[in-house]
Amino acid sequence: MKIKKTIDRIPGGLMVVPLFIGALLNTFFPNLSKSLGSFTFGLTSGTVPILAVWFVCLGASIRLKSTGVVLRKSGVLLVTKLSVAWVVGFVASHYLGNGMIESGFFAGVSALALVAAMDMTNTGLYASLMDQYGTKEEAGAFVLMNLESGPLMTMIILGTAGVATFEPQVLVGLILPFIVGYILGNLDEDIREFLSRAIPVLIPFFAFSLGNGIKLTVLAETGLFGIILGLLVIVVTGIPLILADIFVGKGNGTAGIAASSTAGAAVATPLLVAEMVPEMAPVAPAATALVATSLIVTSIVVPIVTGVYHKIANKNPILNKRMDDISKKAV
Repeated sequence: MKIKKTIDRIPGGLMVVPLFIGALLNTFFPNLSKSLGSFTFGLTSGTVPILAVWFVCLGASIRLKSTGVVLRKSGVLLVTKLSVAWVVGFVASHYLGNGMIESGFFAGVSALALVAAMDMTNTGLYASLMDQYGTKEEAGAFVLMNLESGPLMTMIILGTAGVATFEPQVLVGLILPFIVGYILGNLDEDIREFLSRAIPVLIPFFAFSLGNGIKLTVLAETGLFGIILGLLVIVVTGIPLILADIFVGKGNGTAGIAASSTAGAAVATPLLVAEMVPEMAPVAPAATALVATSLIVTSIVVPIVTGVYHKIANKNPILNKRMDDISKKAV
């Protein structure tokens, strides 16, 4: 059976499939893992420790010995994506605070859901699109963009936007595993290679554990707006990213639209934030459902839109020339 290949054909499959399996178990057999106990219960409830190991491995994989072009492109896309998410969070906080819309078509919408869906780029999707439509320097921009991964940036955005308050030691504890991995990976090339291999392996495990905290009834209730949210992520983040790529990154905008997706890791963010800020726990399940749907939508739509935009940009002599300049100026 070609189970892995089948999962890989599904947008965000390594994250989405185990998450839905966990959600199925929690919906129809909510007490099963608890009754079995031991390692089975640990696997279904171990999101935080599994993700902590993942952060160490992720930090070890990041190398900043890159060219000036790569760093410029990474920085432009990273700052733009986070800035747009902050603006959205700031506006949402004035209307929703740290709560959510309880009923109606927009039921489940919260500042947490909006920020989590918008502040992280699916870097794997971005890199593959740039391999196809961009330059190798643009594809390499995913390295610095990996700093978006995990709940750290979301927590900083929510805190500075006035949605939630975090104790300083909580933020230190959140980023410390990443920093330890980063230091180890840059001190020893063998450690980087060793830990980097575990990044994709750990994804389905924390996704499955995360799914065991979700009930499919919540997914059904928020799924329709989740589709709309995915489209909004592409429009709201995509337009500023295109403009930033053209006018600051000196590209033709293709990298910008390719970065306008929701990351798989973003699905874990609402529940992780809720563990650190208990008052946000009531909105976390609905936010997780919305972000999961947004992940699927952006994973499908962003490649299509990127391909269409690339064709249009190639017909523009000014934008097309920028792509040649990027390669020529790469160090």
